[in-house]
Amino acid sequence: MYVPDHFKISEQEEIFSFLQANAFGQLISLQDNRPTASHLPFLLSSDRKNLRCHLARQNTQWQQLGDQQVLVTFLGPHDYISPSWYQNPGVPTWNYQALHVYGHCRVFDEAGELASLVDSLTHRYESAFETPWQPQYRDAMLKAIIGVEISIDEIQCKYKLSQNRPAADQQGAIDELDNIGSESLALAMRKNLL
Repeated sequence: MYVPDHFKISEQEEIFSFLQANAFGQLISLQDNRPTASHLPFLLSSDRKNLRCHLARQNTQWQQLGDQQVLVTFLGPHDYISPSWYQNPGVPTWNYQALHVYGHCRVFDEAGELASLVDSLTHRYESAFETPWQPQYRDAMLKAIIGVEISIDEIQCKYKLSQNRPAADQQGAIDELDNIGSESLALAMRKNLL
Protein backbone atom coordinates (compact mmCIF):
# COMPACT_ATOMS: atom_id res chain seq x y z
CA MET A 1 0.00 0.00 0.00
CA TYR A 2 1.33 3.45 -0.86
CA VAL A 3 1.52 5.38 2.43
CA PRO A 4 2.81 8.97 2.30
CA ASP A 5 4.22 10.16 5.63
CA HIS A 6 1.30 12.51 6.37
CA PHE A 7 -1.18 9.60 6.11
CA LYS A 8 0.94 6.97 7.93
CA ILE A 9 -0.21 5.64 11.31
CA SER A 10 2.61 4.23 13.43
CA GLU A 11 1.20 4.32 16.96
CA GLN A 12 0.67 0.68 17.95
CA GLU A 13 -2.35 1.23 20.20
CA GLU A 14 -4.15 3.12 17.42
CA ILE A 15 -3.30 0.43 14.87
CA PHE A 16 -4.59 -2.44 17.01
CA SER A 17 -7.64 -0.48 18.12
CA PHE A 18 -8.51 0.11 14.46
CA LEU A 19 -7.98 -3.58 13.65
CA GLN A 20 -10.26 -4.69 16.50
CA ALA A 21 -12.98 -2.23 15.42
CA ASN A 22 -12.77 -3.27 11.74
CA ALA A 23 -12.02 -6.99 12.05
CA PHE A 24 -13.92 -8.10 8.95
CA GLY A 25 -11.22 -8.31 6.30
CA GLN A 26 -10.05 -9.90 3.09
CA LEU A 27 -7.59 -12.80 3.13
CA ILE A 28 -5.62 -12.50 -0.12
CA SER A 29 -3.31 -15.25 -1.32
CA LEU A 30 -2.11 -16.93 -4.48
CA GLN A 31 -3.93 -20.00 -5.69
CA ASP A 32 -2.41 -21.57 -8.77
CA ASN A 33 -0.55 -18.26 -9.36
CA ARG A 34 -3.80 -16.29 -9.38
CA PRO A 35 -4.77 -13.80 -6.63
CA THR A 36 -7.66 -15.12 -4.54
CA ALA A 37 -9.60 -13.39 -1.75
CA SER A 38 -12.01 -14.50 0.95
CA HIS A 39 -14.00 -12.08 3.10
CA LEU A 40 -13.82 -13.17 6.74
CA PRO A 41 -14.00 -12.06 10.37
CA PHE A 42 -10.58 -12.20 12.05
CA LEU A 43 -9.45 -12.47 15.65
CA LEU A 44 -6.26 -10.84 16.88
CA SER A 45 -4.32 -12.90 19.44
CA SER A 46 -3.85 -11.40 22.90
CA ASP A 47 -0.10 -10.98 22.24
CA ARG A 48 -0.91 -9.21 18.92
CA LYS A 49 1.34 -11.54 16.96
CA ASN A 50 -1.28 -13.58 15.08
CA LEU A 51 -4.58 -13.29 13.27
CA ARG A 52 -6.98 -16.23 13.20
CA CYS A 53 -9.97 -17.04 11.02
CA HIS A 54 -11.60 -20.02 9.38
CA LEU A 55 -12.65 -20.97 5.88
CA ALA A 56 -15.24 -23.41 4.64
CA ARG A 57 -13.47 -26.66 3.79
CA GLN A 58 -15.08 -26.42 0.34
CA ASN A 59 -13.30 -23.09 -0.24
CA THR A 60 -10.16 -24.34 -1.99
CA GLN A 61 -8.15 -21.25 -1.02
CA TRP A 62 -6.98 -23.02 2.15
CA GLN A 63 -5.28 -25.82 0.19
CA GLN A 64 -2.34 -23.64 -0.86
CA LEU A 65 -2.10 -21.38 2.20
CA GLY A 66 0.37 -23.48 4.20
CA ASP A 67 3.43 -21.29 4.86
CA GLN A 68 2.46 -18.90 2.05
CA GLN A 69 2.89 -15.19 2.67
CA VAL A 70 -0.55 -13.62 2.52
CA LEU A 71 -2.06 -10.17 2.69
CA VAL A 72 -5.06 -9.37 4.88
CA THR A 73 -6.74 -6.02 4.30
CA PHE A 74 -9.10 -4.17 6.61
CA LEU A 75 -11.14 -1.10 5.66
CA GLY A 76 -12.68 1.48 7.94
CA PRO A 77 -15.04 4.29 7.01
CA HIS A 78 -14.56 5.81 3.56
CA ASP A 79 -16.29 8.23 1.22
CA TYR A 80 -15.92 10.61 -1.70
CA ILE A 81 -14.60 14.11 -0.95
CA SER A 82 -15.73 16.88 -3.32
CA PRO A 83 -13.34 19.77 -4.00
CA SER A 84 -16.38 22.05 -3.63
CA TRP A 85 -16.18 21.38 0.13
CA TYR A 86 -12.82 23.13 0.38
CA GLN A 87 -12.14 26.84 0.77
CA ASN A 88 -8.90 26.40 -1.18
CA PRO A 89 -8.56 24.84 -4.66
CA GLY A 90 -8.55 21.08 -4.65
CA VAL A 91 -9.30 17.95 -6.64
CA PRO A 92 -11.87 15.18 -6.16
CA THR A 93 -10.55 12.48 -3.83
CA TRP A 94 -11.55 9.66 -1.53
CA ASN A 95 -10.89 9.66 2.21
CA TYR A 96 -10.50 6.36 4.03
CA GLN A 97 -8.85 4.33 6.74
CA ALA A 98 -7.10 1.09 5.78
CA LEU A 99 -4.82 -1.45 7.37
CA HIS A 100 -2.76 -4.15 5.65
CA VAL A 101 -1.25 -7.15 7.42
CA TYR A 102 1.40 -9.35 5.82
CA GLY A 103 2.13 -12.72 7.33
CA HIS A 104 2.65 -16.43 6.90
CA CYS A 105 -0.13 -18.99 7.27
CA ARG A 106 -0.61 -22.16 9.19
CA VAL A 107 -3.76 -24.16 8.50
CA PHE A 108 -5.30 -26.50 11.06
CA ASP A 109 -8.27 -28.83 11.35
CA GLU A 110 -7.88 -30.33 14.83
CA ALA A 111 -11.36 -30.32 16.40
CA GLY A 112 -10.35 -28.82 19.75
CA GLU A 113 -8.42 -25.95 18.18
CA LEU A 114 -11.25 -25.27 15.72
CA ALA A 115 -13.84 -25.30 18.51
CA SER A 116 -11.75 -22.83 20.50
CA LEU A 117 -11.49 -20.50 17.49
CA VAL A 118 -15.21 -20.65 16.70
CA ASP A 119 -16.09 -20.18 20.39
CA SER A 120 -13.85 -17.09 20.54
CA LEU A 121 -15.37 -15.60 17.39
CA THR A 122 -18.88 -16.34 18.64
CA HIS A 123 -18.18 -14.81 22.04
CA ARG A 124 -16.71 -11.69 20.44
CA TYR A 125 -19.82 -10.94 18.40
CA GLU A 126 -22.56 -12.46 20.57
CA SER A 127 -21.42 -10.57 23.69
CA ALA A 128 -23.04 -7.41 22.30
CA PHE A 129 -26.50 -9.01 22.55
CA GLU A 130 -28.69 -8.99 25.65
CA THR A 131 -29.11 -12.76 25.46
CA PRO A 132 -25.99 -14.16 23.75
CA TRP A 133 -26.35 -17.38 21.81
CA GLN A 134 -24.28 -20.21 23.32
CA PRO A 135 -22.32 -22.28 20.80
CA GLN A 136 -23.22 -25.95 20.48
CA TYR A 137 -21.34 -27.42 17.55
CA ARG A 138 -21.70 -30.92 16.28
CA ASP A 139 -18.49 -32.60 15.11
CA ALA A 140 -19.78 -32.51 11.51
CA MET A 141 -19.95 -28.71 11.67
CA LEU A 142 -16.33 -28.41 12.78
CA LYS A 143 -15.25 -30.87 10.08
CA ALA A 144 -16.75 -28.48 7.50
CA ILE A 145 -14.20 -25.73 8.26
CA ILE A 146 -10.44 -25.20 8.20
CA GLY A 147 -8.70 -22.92 10.67
CA VAL A 148 -6.10 -20.40 9.57
CA GLU A 149 -3.50 -18.73 11.75
CA ILE A 150 -1.45 -15.90 10.27
CA SER A 151 1.81 -14.99 11.95
CA ILE A 152 2.08 -11.20 11.54
CA ASP A 153 5.26 -10.10 9.74
CA GLU A 154 4.36 -6.50 8.89
CA ILE A 155 1.51 -4.03 9.38
CA GLN A 156 0.84 -0.94 7.28
CA CYS A 157 -1.80 1.52 8.43
CA LYS A 158 -3.04 4.52 6.50
CA TYR A 159 -5.58 7.16 7.45
CA LYS A 160 -6.18 9.38 4.42
CA LEU A 161 -8.32 12.00 6.14
CA SER A 162 -7.36 15.27 4.40
CA GLN A 163 -4.37 15.80 6.72
CA ASN A 164 -2.59 17.41 3.75
CA ARG A 165 -5.24 20.17 3.64
CA PRO A 166 -5.58 23.29 5.83
CA ALA A 167 -7.75 22.93 8.95
CA ALA A 168 -10.55 24.98 7.36
CA ASP A 169 -10.70 22.58 4.41
CA GLN A 170 -10.73 19.59 6.73
CA GLN A 171 -13.60 21.13 8.70
CA GLY A 172 -15.51 21.84 5.50
CA ALA A 173 -15.21 18.19 4.48
CA ILE A 174 -16.28 17.05 7.97
CA ASP A 175 -19.38 19.28 7.84
CA GLU A 176 -20.38 18.01 4.40
CA LEU A 177 -19.80 14.37 5.37
CA ASP A 178 -22.11 14.90 8.34
CA ASN A 179 -24.70 16.43 5.96
CA ILE A 180 -24.67 13.40 3.63
CA GLY A 181 -24.84 10.89 6.50
CA SER A 182 -21.21 9.71 6.44
CA GLU A 183 -20.91 10.15 10.21
CA SER A 184 -18.26 7.48 10.80
CA LEU A 185 -15.81 9.09 8.40
CA ALA A 186 -16.65 12.56 9.73
CA LEU A 187 -15.94 11.32 13.25
CA ALA A 188 -12.60 9.81 12.20
CA MET A 189 -11.63 13.10 10.53
CA ARG A 190 -12.80 15.09 13.57
CA LYS A 191 -10.57 12.98 15.87
CA ASN A 192 -7.66 13.52 13.52
CA LEU A 193 -8.24 17.28 13.32
CA LEU A 194 -8.11 17.79 17.09
